[in-house]
Amino acid sequence: MLAFLVRRLLTLALTAWLATLVVFAVLEAIPGDPALVMLGTSAQPEAVAALRAQMGLDRPWPVRYAGWVGGMLHGDFGTSLTYARPVAGLVADRLAITLPLAGLALVLSAGIAIPLGLFAAGRQGRAGDWAVMAFGQMGIAVPGFWFAILLILLFSVRLGWFSAGGFPGWEAGAGPALKALLLPAVALALPEAAILARITRTAALDTLREEYVRTAVAKGLPRRVVLRRHVLPNALIPVATILGLQFSFLVAGAVVVENVFTLPGLGRLLYQAIGQHDLIVVQSVVVLLAVTVVAVNALVDIACAAIDPRPRVTA
Repeated sequence: MLAFLVRRLLTLALTAWLATLVVFAVLEAIPGDPALVMLGTSAQPEAVAALRAQMGLDRPWPVRYAGWVGGMLHGDFGTSLTYARPVAGLVADRLAITLPLAGLALVLSAGIAIPLGLFAAGRQGRAGDWAVMAFGQMGIAVPGFWFAILLILLFSVRLGWFSAGGFPGWEAGAGPALKALLLPAVALALPEAAILARITRTAALDTLREEYVRTAVAKGLPRRVVLRRHVLPNALIPVATILGLQFSFLVAGAVVVENVFTLPGLGRLLYQAIGQHDLIVVQSVVVLLAVTVVAVNALVDIACAAIDPRPRVTA
């Protein structure tokens, strides 16, 4: 287990370093002068030169890259030129919205998908199974932003049950804050629930073919008992793997949904920073999202290896 853990941690560190390299290289390859873009073409050359110096663009790229990565390792992500605030503080404020949003969406996704997947597996080839599979196809096909707009039209415009957007802040209380996050969480959760329901169904069907499950059925145990006691616990390993991946995807994928619902989360910060050409914020947020995805994947691998040691043999 120790060797497996060391390999996963080394892979995590290498992937995170490659992510910083790719993000920096892509932003370097963008044509144009960021300082000139921010100030406008009518700006005085002295002002452009001063902003280039403030952004560090007058230094060679290896020096800038080393300073950027070194600063991040010490918790210094730089200072936003748009907000005139440390990027670390901006990210921390926005994560207080994005992480609860992703967590709520993950709970909704699991709460919808796992029962549906077991239901479909227990009725393979029948109407219930086809209905769940149709839900899965529809959830995968429908774009998340379009579904978010439909939710606003129905529950905000037509019924008036929820606000169409905005966030009251956690200081207003957990109830109003969670209510503001509910519709965005549903918009994020349903496409992921569609995928997870299909995976749960497949894992449950594979487990149903095992000899011990056939023995339990032959003994006369009710099918619901077999599904709950014997199938579900053994089908949870692939489901847990996908859930871990989904959490990182939900954090990264909140960019569109947060902008539809005007939530001041990490995704909206990234969107605004791109529009304002605030490269320091863009670099930091993109790398943070990439490292989050990689770290969650590594944690899922380690958790699954602790539950089931068989993958360690080939890992």
